[in-house]
Amino acid sequence: MSTTFSILFLVAALVHVVVEFWLSSRQVSHVRRHRETVPAAFAAVVTPSEYGKAADYAIARQGLARAELLFDTAVLLWLTLGGGLAAIARRVAALDLGTLSSGVALVLATLLVMSVLSIPMAAYRTFVFEESYGFNRTTPGVFISDLVKGWLLGGFLGGALAALILWVMAKAGATWWLIAWLVWVAASLLILWGWPRLIAPLFNKFTPLADGSLRARIDALLQRCGFQTEGVFVMDGSRRSSHGNAYFTGLGRAKRIVFFDTLLESLTPAQVESVLAHELAHFRLKHVPQRLLLSAAMSLIGFALLGWLARQSWFYLGLGITTASDATALLLFMIALPSFTWLLSPALAAWSRKHEFEADDFATQHADGRELAGALVQLYRDNASALSTDPLYSAFHDSHPPPAVRVARLLGSASTVPAALPAATS
Repeated sequence: MSTTFSILFLVAALVHVVVEFWLSSRQVSHVRRHRETVPAAFAAVVTPSEYGKAADYAIARQGLARAELLFDTAVLLWLTLGGGLAAIARRVAALDLGTLSSGVALVLATLLVMSVLSIPMAAYRTFVFEESYGFNRTTPGVFISDLVKGWLLGGFLGGALAALILWVMAKAGATWWLIAWLVWVAASLLILWGWPRLIAPLFNKFTPLADGSLRARIDALLQRCGFQTEGVFVMDGSRRSSHGNAYFTGLGRAKRIVFFDTLLESLTPAQVESVLAHELAHFRLKHVPQRLLLSAAMSLIGFALLGWLARQSWFYLGLGITTASDATALLLFMIALPSFTWLLSPALAAWSRKHEFEADDFATQHADGRELAGALVQLYRDNASALSTDPLYSAFHDSHPPPAVRVARLLGSASTVPAALPAATS
Protein backbone atom coordinates (compact mmCIF):
# COMPACT_ATOMS: atom_id res chain seq x y z
CA MET A 1 0.00 0.00 0.00
CA SER A 2 2.83 2.42 0.79
CA THR A 3 4.36 1.89 -2.66
CA THR A 4 1.00 2.51 -4.29
CA PHE A 5 0.61 5.75 -2.36
CA SER A 6 4.13 6.83 -3.31
CA ILE A 7 3.28 6.33 -6.97
CA LEU A 8 -0.06 8.12 -6.56
CA PHE A 9 1.62 11.09 -4.88
CA LEU A 10 4.39 11.25 -7.48
CA VAL A 11 1.88 11.10 -10.32
CA ALA A 12 -0.28 13.80 -8.70
CA ALA A 13 2.72 16.11 -8.27
CA LEU A 14 3.91 15.56 -11.84
CA VAL A 15 0.43 15.95 -13.31
CA HIS A 16 0.17 19.25 -11.48
CA VAL A 17 3.40 20.40 -13.13
CA VAL A 18 2.31 19.22 -16.57
CA VAL A 19 -1.10 20.88 -16.35
CA GLU A 20 0.40 24.14 -15.09
CA PHE A 21 2.97 24.14 -17.90
CA TRP A 22 0.21 23.50 -20.42
CA LEU A 23 -1.94 26.31 -19.03
CA SER A 24 1.08 28.61 -18.95
CA SER A 25 1.93 27.82 -22.58
CA ARG A 26 -1.67 28.62 -23.55
CA GLN A 27 -1.43 31.96 -21.76
CA VAL A 28 1.91 32.83 -23.38
CA SER A 29 0.60 31.90 -26.84
CA HIS A 30 -2.57 33.92 -26.28
CA VAL A 31 -0.68 37.01 -25.15
CA ARG A 32 1.77 36.77 -28.04
CA ARG A 33 -1.02 36.43 -30.59
CA HIS A 34 -2.70 39.57 -29.30
CA ARG A 35 0.43 41.57 -28.47
CA GLU A 36 0.16 43.99 -31.38
CA THR A 37 -3.52 44.85 -30.96
CA VAL A 38 -4.81 46.69 -27.92
CA PRO A 39 -8.16 45.16 -26.85
CA ALA A 40 -11.08 47.27 -28.06
CA ALA A 41 -12.19 47.91 -24.48
CA PHE A 42 -8.91 49.75 -23.83
CA ALA A 43 -7.99 51.20 -27.22
CA ALA A 44 -9.00 54.73 -26.22
CA VAL A 45 -6.98 54.87 -23.01
CA VAL A 46 -4.03 52.43 -23.27
CA THR A 47 -1.26 53.16 -25.76
CA PRO A 48 0.30 50.42 -27.91
CA SER A 49 3.61 50.85 -26.07
CA GLU A 50 1.93 50.43 -22.67
CA TYR A 51 0.06 47.38 -23.93
CA GLY A 52 3.27 45.93 -25.36
CA LYS A 53 5.01 46.37 -22.01
CA ALA A 54 2.13 44.61 -20.24
CA ALA A 55 2.27 41.74 -22.73
CA ASP A 56 6.03 41.34 -22.33
CA TYR A 57 5.69 41.45 -18.55
CA ALA A 58 2.92 38.82 -18.62
CA ILE A 59 5.02 36.50 -20.81
CA ALA A 60 8.08 36.94 -18.61
CA ARG A 61 6.04 36.28 -15.48
CA GLN A 62 4.94 32.96 -16.94
CA GLY A 63 8.55 31.95 -17.43
CA LEU A 64 9.36 32.87 -13.84
CA ALA A 65 6.27 31.05 -12.56
CA ARG A 66 7.31 27.86 -14.39
CA ALA A 67 10.80 28.06 -12.88
CA GLU A 68 9.33 28.57 -9.41
CA LEU A 69 6.95 25.63 -9.89
CA LEU A 70 9.80 23.33 -10.89
CA PHE A 71 11.85 24.47 -7.92
CA ASP A 72 8.96 24.04 -5.47
CA THR A 73 8.18 20.59 -6.86
CA ALA A 74 11.83 19.56 -6.51
CA VAL A 75 11.84 20.69 -2.87
CA LEU A 76 8.57 18.83 -2.27
CA LEU A 77 9.93 15.58 -3.70
CA TRP A 78 13.21 15.98 -1.83
CA LEU A 79 11.41 16.47 1.50
CA THR A 80 9.17 13.42 0.94
CA LEU A 81 10.35 10.69 -1.40
CA GLY A 82 13.92 11.99 -1.28
CA GLY A 83 14.16 11.62 2.50
CA GLY A 84 14.73 15.28 3.34
CA LEU A 85 12.11 15.44 6.08
CA ALA A 86 13.33 12.12 7.50
CA ALA A 87 16.87 13.55 7.69
CA ILE A 88 15.66 16.69 9.48
CA ALA A 89 13.65 14.52 11.88
CA ARG A 90 16.71 12.43 12.73
CA ARG A 91 18.76 15.51 13.53
CA VAL A 92 16.03 16.95 15.74
CA ALA A 93 15.55 13.59 17.51
CA ALA A 94 19.27 13.52 18.29
CA LEU A 95 18.79 16.64 20.43
CA ASP A 96 16.62 14.62 22.85
CA LEU A 97 14.27 17.52 23.65
CA GLY A 98 11.28 15.51 24.74
CA THR A 99 8.25 14.50 22.69
CA LEU A 100 6.38 17.81 22.50
CA SER A 101 9.45 20.03 22.23
CA SER A 102 10.96 17.76 19.58
CA GLY A 103 7.73 17.93 17.60
CA VAL A 104 7.65 21.73 17.70
CA ALA A 105 11.35 21.89 16.83
CA LEU A 106 10.79 19.59 13.85
CA VAL A 107 7.94 21.72 12.52
CA LEU A 108 9.90 24.95 12.88
CA ALA A 109 13.12 23.46 11.51
CA THR A 110 11.34 22.14 8.43
CA LEU A 111 9.62 25.44 7.76
CA LEU A 112 12.93 27.25 8.23
CA VAL A 113 14.68 24.96 5.75
CA MET A 114 11.91 25.57 3.21
CA SER A 115 12.17 29.32 3.76
CA VAL A 116 15.95 29.36 3.39
CA LEU A 117 15.74 27.33 0.18
CA SER A 118 13.27 29.86 -1.26
CA ILE A 119 15.54 32.88 -0.65
CA PRO A 120 17.47 32.78 -3.96
CA MET A 121 14.25 32.66 -5.99
CA ALA A 122 12.65 35.44 -3.93
CA ALA A 123 15.76 37.59 -4.31
CA TYR A 124 15.80 37.01 -8.06
CA ARG A 125 12.11 37.95 -8.36
CA THR A 126 12.66 41.14 -6.37
CA PHE A 127 16.06 42.42 -7.46
CA VAL A 128 16.28 41.09 -11.02
CA PHE A 129 12.84 40.39 -12.43
CA GLU A 130 10.77 43.19 -10.87
CA GLU A 131 13.74 45.55 -11.13
CA SER A 132 14.03 44.97 -14.87
CA TYR A 133 10.44 46.15 -15.37
CA GLY A 134 10.80 49.15 -13.08
CA PHE A 135 8.57 47.92 -10.27
CA ASN A 136 11.04 47.09 -7.49
CA ARG A 137 11.78 49.60 -4.74
CA THR A 138 12.91 47.11 -2.11
CA THR A 139 16.44 47.64 -0.84
CA PRO A 140 18.63 44.75 0.30
CA GLY A 141 18.26 46.05 3.86
CA VAL A 142 14.47 45.95 3.69
CA PHE A 143 14.57 42.49 2.07
CA ILE A 144 16.75 41.08 4.85
CA SER A 145 14.74 42.87 7.55
CA ASP A 146 11.49 41.42 6.21
CA LEU A 147 13.07 37.97 6.12
CA VAL A 148 14.30 38.10 9.72
CA LYS A 149 11.04 39.59 11.01
CA GLY A 150 9.13 36.88 9.19
CA TRP A 151 11.26 34.16 10.76
CA LEU A 152 10.88 35.60 14.26
CA LEU A 153 7.15 36.12 13.88
CA GLY A 154 6.68 32.70 12.31
CA GLY A 155 8.73 31.09 15.05
CA PHE A 156 6.67 32.72 17.77
CA LEU A 157 3.18 32.32 16.32
CA GLY A 158 3.88 29.12 14.41
CA GLY A 159 5.67 27.56 17.34
CA ALA A 160 2.85 28.36 19.74
CA LEU A 161 0.20 27.02 17.36
CA ALA A 162 2.21 23.89 16.56
CA ALA A 163 2.76 23.22 20.27
CA LEU A 164 -0.96 23.52 20.98
CA ILE A 165 -2.03 21.30 18.08
CA LEU A 166 0.63 18.67 18.82
CA TRP A 167 -0.41 18.65 22.47
CA VAL A 168 -4.05 18.11 21.41
CA MET A 169 -2.99 15.32 19.05
CA ALA A 170 -1.22 13.56 21.91
CA LYS A 171 -3.79 14.10 24.65
CA ALA A 172 -7.30 14.42 23.18
CA GLY A 173 -7.89 10.84 22.04
CA ALA A 174 -9.57 9.68 18.83
CA THR A 175 -11.42 12.96 18.27
CA TRP A 176 -8.29 15.10 18.57
CA TRP A 177 -8.78 16.37 15.01
CA LEU A 178 -12.06 18.09 15.96
CA ILE A 179 -10.48 19.89 18.92
CA ALA A 180 -7.42 20.76 16.83
CA TRP A 181 -9.73 22.24 14.21
CA LEU A 182 -11.38 24.44 16.84
CA VAL A 183 -7.92 25.58 17.95
CA TRP A 184 -6.99 26.34 14.34
CA VAL A 185 -10.15 28.38 13.73
CA ALA A 186 -9.71 30.31 16.99
CA ALA A 187 -6.07 31.04 16.18
CA SER A 188 -6.96 32.18 12.66
CA LEU A 189 -9.60 34.58 13.95
CA LEU A 190 -7.22 35.88 16.61
CA ILE A 191 -4.52 36.57 14.02
CA LEU A 192 -7.08 38.21 11.72
CA TRP A 193 -8.16 40.47 14.57
CA GLY A 194 -4.63 41.31 15.65
CA TRP A 195 -3.05 41.69 12.22
CA PRO A 196 -3.80 45.41 11.64
CA ARG A 197 -2.76 46.55 15.13
CA LEU A 198 0.06 44.22 16.10
CA ILE A 199 1.55 42.46 13.09
CA ALA A 200 1.27 44.62 9.96
CA PRO A 201 2.97 47.63 11.65
CA LEU A 202 6.08 45.48 12.08
CA PHE A 203 6.57 45.55 8.32
CA ASN A 204 5.01 48.79 7.13
CA LYS A 205 4.22 52.30 8.32
CA PHE A 206 0.52 53.16 8.54
CA THR A 207 -0.48 56.82 8.64
CA PRO A 208 -4.08 58.04 9.16
CA LEU A 209 -5.44 59.54 5.96
CA ALA A 210 -5.24 63.32 6.24
CA ASP A 211 -8.41 65.39 6.28
CA GLY A 212 -9.33 66.91 2.95
CA SER A 213 -11.53 66.35 -0.08
CA LEU A 214 -10.60 62.66 -0.32
CA ARG A 215 -11.26 62.04 3.36
CA ALA A 216 -14.61 63.85 3.06
CA ARG A 217 -15.58 61.61 0.13
CA ILE A 218 -14.60 58.49 2.05
CA ASP A 219 -16.46 59.53 5.21
CA ALA A 220 -19.58 60.26 3.17
CA LEU A 221 -19.32 56.88 1.43
CA LEU A 222 -18.90 55.04 4.74
CA GLN A 223 -21.97 56.83 6.10
CA ARG A 224 -24.04 55.98 2.99
CA CYS A 225 -23.06 52.33 3.29
CA GLY A 226 -23.53 52.20 7.06
CA PHE A 227 -20.01 50.92 7.56
CA GLN A 228 -17.99 51.40 10.74
CA THR A 229 -14.22 51.16 10.75
CA GLU A 230 -11.38 51.82 13.14
CA GLY A 231 -9.84 54.20 10.65
CA VAL A 232 -8.57 54.91 7.15
CA PHE A 233 -4.81 54.52 6.73
CA VAL A 234 -2.15 55.05 4.08
CA MET A 235 0.55 52.36 3.87
CA ASP A 236 4.05 53.01 2.58
CA GLY A 237 3.76 50.43 -0.19
CA SER A 238 6.20 52.48 -2.26
CA ARG A 239 8.93 51.32 0.12
CA ARG A 240 8.92 47.95 -1.62
CA SER A 241 7.18 48.29 -4.98
CA SER A 242 5.50 50.70 -7.37
CA HIS A 243 2.46 48.41 -7.63
CA GLY A 244 -0.70 49.94 -6.16
CA ASN A 245 -3.42 48.32 -4.09
CA ALA A 246 -6.08 48.84 -1.42
CA TYR A 247 -7.55 46.42 1.09
CA PHE A 248 -9.51 45.88 4.29
CA THR A 249 -7.98 44.13 7.23
CA GLY A 250 -9.05 43.15 10.71
CA LEU A 251 -12.13 41.73 12.34
CA GLY A 252 -15.06 43.27 14.16
CA ARG A 253 -14.47 46.83 15.29
CA ALA A 254 -10.76 46.45 14.53
CA LYS A 255 -11.40 46.68 10.77
CA ARG A 256 -9.16 49.11 8.93
CA ILE A 257 -9.22 50.54 5.44
CA VAL A 258 -5.72 50.63 3.94
CA PHE A 259 -4.60 52.40 0.78
CA PHE A 260 -1.13 51.98 -0.69
CA ASP A 261 0.49 55.38 -1.12
CA THR A 262 1.24 54.36 -4.71
CA LEU A 263 -2.49 53.96 -5.38
CA LEU A 264 -3.32 57.40 -3.99
CA GLU A 265 -0.61 58.90 -6.19
CA SER A 266 -2.10 57.47 -9.40
CA LEU A 267 -5.89 57.77 -8.86
CA THR A 268 -8.19 60.77 -8.55
CA PRO A 269 -10.32 61.19 -5.39
CA ALA A 270 -13.42 60.05 -7.27
CA GLN A 271 -11.61 56.93 -8.46
CA VAL A 272 -10.34 56.14 -4.97
CA GLU A 273 -13.91 56.48 -3.68
CA SER A 274 -15.14 54.01 -6.30
CA VAL A 275 -12.39 51.50 -5.44
CA LEU A 276 -13.32 51.78 -1.77
CA ALA A 277 -17.00 51.22 -2.61
CA HIS A 278 -15.99 47.98 -4.31
CA GLU A 279 -14.01 46.85 -1.27
CA LEU A 280 -16.85 47.81 1.08
CA ALA A 281 -19.13 45.56 -0.91
CA HIS A 282 -17.24 42.46 0.18
CA PHE A 283 -18.32 43.22 3.75
CA ARG A 284 -21.81 44.52 3.05
CA LEU A 285 -22.63 41.57 0.77
CA LYS A 286 -21.29 39.09 3.36
CA HIS A 287 -18.49 37.88 1.09
CA VAL A 288 -15.95 38.01 3.92
CA PRO A 289 -17.95 35.81 6.35
CA GLN A 290 -18.78 33.47 3.46
CA ARG A 291 -15.09 33.04 2.72
CA LEU A 292 -14.31 32.55 6.40
CA LEU A 293 -17.00 29.87 6.62
CA LEU A 294 -15.70 28.12 3.52
CA SER A 295 -12.18 28.22 4.90
CA ALA A 296 -13.42 26.79 8.20
CA ALA A 297 -15.34 24.03 6.42
CA MET A 298 -12.39 23.08 4.25
CA SER A 299 -10.04 23.05 7.22
CA LEU A 300 -12.51 20.83 9.12
CA ILE A 301 -12.44 18.34 6.26
CA GLY A 302 -8.67 18.62 6.23
CA PHE A 303 -8.28 17.91 9.94
CA ALA A 304 -10.71 14.98 9.71
CA LEU A 305 -8.66 13.55 6.85
CA LEU A 306 -5.44 14.09 8.80
CA GLY A 307 -7.01 12.33 11.79
CA TRP A 308 -7.49 9.26 9.60
CA LEU A 309 -4.18 9.44 7.72
CA ALA A 310 -2.19 9.82 10.94
CA ARG A 311 -3.21 6.26 11.86
CA GLN A 312 -2.14 4.73 8.51
CA SER A 313 1.40 3.40 8.28
CA TRP A 314 1.35 3.60 4.46
CA PHE A 315 0.87 7.37 4.69
CA TYR A 316 4.24 7.78 6.40
CA LEU A 317 6.11 5.10 4.48
CA GLY A 318 4.70 6.30 1.15
CA LEU A 319 6.12 9.77 1.80
CA GLY A 320 9.57 8.73 2.97
CA ILE A 321 9.09 8.53 6.75
CA THR A 322 9.95 5.29 8.56
CA THR A 323 9.45 6.58 12.13
CA ALA A 324 5.96 8.01 12.52
CA SER A 325 5.11 10.84 14.89
CA ASP A 326 2.42 13.48 15.29
CA ALA A 327 4.79 16.13 14.00
CA THR A 328 5.70 14.20 10.86
CA ALA A 329 2.01 13.49 10.21
CA LEU A 330 1.23 17.21 10.46
CA LEU A 331 4.14 18.22 8.22
CA LEU A 332 3.53 15.54 5.59
CA PHE A 333 -0.10 16.56 5.36
CA MET A 334 0.78 20.26 5.01
CA ILE A 335 3.33 19.79 2.25
CA ALA A 336 1.69 16.94 0.31
CA LEU A 337 -1.94 18.11 0.29
CA PRO A 338 -1.52 20.86 -2.36
CA SER A 339 -0.51 18.20 -4.89
CA PHE A 340 -4.12 17.04 -4.79
CA THR A 341 -6.18 20.11 -3.86
CA TRP A 342 -5.06 22.25 -6.84
CA LEU A 343 -7.89 20.58 -8.74
CA LEU A 344 -10.29 22.77 -6.73
CA SER A 345 -8.76 25.93 -8.20
CA PRO A 346 -11.32 26.49 -11.02
CA ALA A 347 -14.30 26.23 -8.67
CA LEU A 348 -12.76 28.54 -6.06
CA ALA A 349 -11.65 31.03 -8.71
CA ALA A 350 -15.14 31.07 -10.29
CA TRP A 351 -16.71 31.75 -6.90
CA SER A 352 -14.27 34.59 -6.30
CA ARG A 353 -14.99 36.12 -9.72
CA LYS A 354 -18.71 36.00 -8.94
CA HIS A 355 -18.05 37.97 -5.75
CA GLU A 356 -16.00 40.51 -7.71
CA PHE A 357 -18.84 41.08 -10.17
CA GLU A 358 -21.26 41.53 -7.27
CA ALA A 359 -18.91 44.00 -5.61
CA ASP A 360 -18.66 45.97 -8.86
CA ASP A 361 -22.46 46.15 -9.02
CA PHE A 362 -22.54 47.41 -5.43
CA ALA A 363 -19.93 50.05 -6.27
CA THR A 364 -22.01 51.39 -9.15
CA GLN A 365 -24.92 51.89 -6.73
CA HIS A 366 -22.93 53.76 -4.07
CA ALA A 367 -20.29 55.48 -6.22
CA ASP A 368 -19.66 56.10 -9.93
CA GLY A 369 -19.20 52.99 -12.03
CA ARG A 370 -17.38 54.93 -14.73
CA GLU A 371 -14.91 56.19 -12.14
CA LEU A 372 -14.31 52.58 -11.02
CA ALA A 373 -13.75 51.59 -14.65
CA GLY A 374 -11.27 54.43 -14.99
CA ALA A 375 -9.52 53.41 -11.79
CA LEU A 376 -9.21 49.82 -12.98
CA VAL A 377 -7.78 50.91 -16.30
CA GLN A 378 -5.20 53.05 -14.51
CA LEU A 379 -4.27 50.21 -12.13
CA TYR A 380 -4.02 47.71 -15.00
CA ARG A 381 -1.75 50.18 -16.79
CA ASP A 382 0.40 50.98 -13.74
CA ASN A 383 0.79 47.31 -12.80
CA ALA A 384 1.37 46.17 -16.41
CA SER A 385 -1.46 43.67 -16.03
CA ALA A 386 -2.27 41.34 -18.91
CA LEU A 387 -5.37 42.84 -20.55
CA SER A 388 -5.98 39.78 -22.71
CA THR A 389 -5.93 36.34 -21.10
CA ASP A 390 -6.48 32.78 -22.24
CA PRO A 391 -9.93 31.69 -20.97
CA LEU A 392 -8.78 28.31 -19.66
CA TYR A 393 -5.72 29.76 -17.92
CA SER A 394 -7.95 32.44 -16.42
CA ALA A 395 -10.42 29.81 -15.19
CA PHE A 396 -7.67 28.20 -13.10
CA HIS A 397 -5.73 31.24 -11.94
CA ASP A 398 -7.76 34.43 -11.95
CA SER A 399 -9.68 35.36 -8.82
CA HIS A 400 -10.86 38.52 -10.62
CA PRO A 401 -12.77 38.75 -13.92
CA PRO A 402 -10.83 39.38 -17.15
CA PRO A 403 -10.03 43.10 -17.43
CA ALA A 404 -11.88 43.75 -20.71
CA VAL A 405 -15.01 41.95 -19.52
CA ARG A 406 -14.99 43.71 -16.18
CA VAL A 407 -14.50 47.22 -17.54
CA ALA A 408 -17.07 46.79 -20.32
CA ARG A 409 -19.58 45.48 -17.80
CA LEU A 410 -19.02 48.46 -15.51
CA LEU A 411 -19.70 50.81 -18.39
CA GLY A 412 -22.77 48.91 -19.49
CA SER A 413 -21.16 48.18 -22.84
CA ALA A 414 -20.04 45.00 -24.52
CA SER A 415 -17.53 46.64 -26.81
CA THR A 416 -15.43 49.70 -26.08
CA VAL A 417 -14.39 52.10 -23.39
CA PRO A 418 -15.29 55.52 -24.81
CA ALA A 419 -12.71 58.27 -24.92
CA ALA A 420 -14.74 60.11 -22.27
CA LEU A 421 -13.75 57.52 -19.67
CA PRO A 422 -12.66 59.45 -16.51
CA ALA A 423 -8.96 60.00 -16.91
CA ALA A 424 -6.44 59.09 -14.21
CA THR A 425 -3.23 60.87 -13.46
CA SER A 426 -0.09 59.44 -15.01
